[in-house]
Amino acid sequence: MKSFKESLSQPAPDPQLSIFLQSLWYDAKGDWDQAHALIDQLGDRDSAWVHAYLHRKEGDIWNADYWYARAKKTRPNYSLEEEWANLVAYFIEKV
Repeated sequence: MKSFKESLSQPAPDPQLSIFLQSLWYDAKGDWDQAHALIDQLGDRDSAWVHAYLHRKEGDIWNADYWYARAKKTRPNYSLEEEWANLVAYFIEKV
C-alpha cells in the first residue's frame, strides 16, 4: 500500500498495475473521468466494485447501488477514503 501511495507522485500509473489499481490511481489523482473510463466497459464483479465506488464518490447513489449489486456487495457506511484504501489493499493482495 505504501509504494502504491508513493506512486501517486508520478505523472502516470505503472503500466504493470492491474486495470483496477490504475483506475484507483487516477481516482486518487483527482481524474475521475479517466478512472471511470478504465473500468466502465468491464463486466466482472471486481470492476463492478470499483465502478460502484466511483459512482458513490460522484454522488450518484442510485447508480452506485446498481454497481454494488452487480459486485454482490452493499454500499458501505464508512468514508470514501476508507473504501478506497480497502479497494487498493484488496487488489494489491490479489496480485
